[in-house]
Amino acid sequence: MSHIALKELEAHLWHAAHIITGPIDASDYKTYIFPILFFKRICDVYDEEYTSAMEQVGDEELAKGSMFHRIQIPDECHWTHVFSHSKDIGQSLTNAFRCIEQANLSLYGIFGDASWTNKERLPDELLATLLDHFNKVDLGVASVRDDDMGRAYEYLIKRFADKANKKAGEFYTPRTIVRLMVNILDPKAKESVYDPACGTGGMLLETIHHVKENGGDPRLLTIKGQEKNLTTEAIARMNLFLHGMEDFDIIRGDTLRQPKFIQNDKLQTFDNVIANPPFSLKEWGFNQWGSDIYGRNQYGQPPKTNGDFAWVQHMFASLNITGRMAVVLPHGVLFRGGAEGKIRTKLLTENRIEAIIGVASNLFYGTGIPACILVLRKKRPAGHKKHLLIINAEEIFTKGRALNTLSEAQADEIYHIYLSQVKKGPSKAKELEGVARWVSLCEIEKNDFNLNIARYVQKPLEEETISVEDALRDFKQKLAALEQAEQELEELLVKEGFEA
Repeated sequence: MSHIALKELEAHLWHAAHIITGPIDASDYKTYIFPILFFKRICDVYDEEYTSAMEQVGDEELAKGSMFHRIQIPDECHWTHVFSHSKDIGQSLTNAFRCIEQANLSLYGIFGDASWTNKERLPDELLATLLDHFNKVDLGVASVRDDDMGRAYEYLIKRFADKANKKAGEFYTPRTIVRLMVNILDPKAKESVYDPACGTGGMLLETIHHVKENGGDPRLLTIKGQEKNLTTEAIARMNLFLHGMEDFDIIRGDTLRQPKFIQNDKLQTFDNVIANPPFSLKEWGFNQWGSDIYGRNQYGQPPKTNGDFAWVQHMFASLNITGRMAVVLPHGVLFRGGAEGKIRTKLLTENRIEAIIGVASNLFYGTGIPACILVLRKKRPAGHKKHLLIINAEEIFTKGRALNTLSEAQADEIYHIYLSQVKKGPSKAKELEGVARWVSLCEIEKNDFNLNIARYVQKPLEEETISVEDALRDFKQKLAALEQAEQELEELLVKEGFEA
């Protein structure tokens, strides 16, 4: 079987979205395309495993045994069985998905809850065209390695996010922002990683890539995530499966109201906690947190209509004694007063916040507001205490028409600024004017624990070198241009019948 080039695979998969354009809204592409992609992949891999097993044992029933297959595919649930149908295809798909989930407990709920039998949206002709499109490509491991399958899958997530734009913010974080956060945390093989708002699993996957790039075995990572949205949680699980990961645990549920990772009636703790939670969530579970049984309000009760510091405290409570966390939040967490000001003050005076990094505006889907990354640690080096590293990276980005972007090189540039400052520490690191400096807790206290980045790290103002003659000439030119504009407006008004 010949290997399929990644670009060719990406183009083929993206074309599948065009087939359902019209009856299916762009924000729902993921709900329909991903289950079919996953279905085709696991069936093609199963066929490869079956062929290999037959060569070893020569017995059809033995070759179907669980010792030869990661995922069991009963005969009546196989791709070829569904593909042979020309009527009630949606029902055939639904039956196959449920059948596979029942045969593999680890896949329960992975195909989501799309309404495949709604013939007004998905007539048989449309589904037949879609299945025929997927049938043209062999998605077995021999033609598409796990790495390429995973990359193609991530490519689709990104394209769907581009297409859905504002509605995409809930499940997609730009990969270079994730790369920056993961580099800062630097997870190692044998460590645990937890994302309490995992979306489609991008942050968890980046930790896998990071460990692999640094020569570690990502299979030794403990990967856990919680996600409220059923479709998105299913996509995260498919994503990890398609990257060749087997030891992971993604659970659906409302993290702030019902955290799922509990041990001995307490929150499970981890080496690394990372997230891009929903910004300034209004309905976040305020009433329950008044007496939170997991002690997540130890720094104070967040405000009723803003859950930003609920996420921060949940994540911090989920750290083990040497744990570290990175979280993306709106800039408001740095300076808002009231209940948030009190929580921020306690976190600062206890030396929990290591760094804040302000990134450019308009990098995230669904919001043009600038965001910041908060880095917290349970234990900080003695030399770092009573200091906070503040990085202003708002000018490190690539201007875009609809959305600004951060390239991999730019993300790495920000990371190296962070790394250089952290390695030297407050006593030895030199201030990078307008970009980065260690700020003492005394200075922050004088500012009433307001962490607005511009108070501490600002670009120096450029001195004006214009002469009086040049200024006068510039003024006269602008005055003439203003008079010309007024004259043209007056003529236009007269022409349109208005009194001059």
